[in-house]
Amino acid sequence: MKEPGLDDRHRNEDGRIRQKRSDTKNENLPRPIPGFQPDTTLEEMRRKTGKTSEKDVRDEAKRRR
Repeated sequence: MKEPGLDDRHRNEDGRIRQKRSDTKNENLPRPIPGFQPDTTLEEMRRKTGKTSEKDVRDEAKRRR
């Protein structure tokens, strides 16, 4: 098995780390993203910020505050 990635996610066969599922709620993230309600899904946060990765969504939410 390949080395684990961030938050115990594993890398795909091409070496990229898998993204969190879109239906993950903010309250269930290891560190909830400030500026979003606990029941907001990651898909909604991605759509509102225009970013894809959890880190980019978090950074964009921080900039918008």
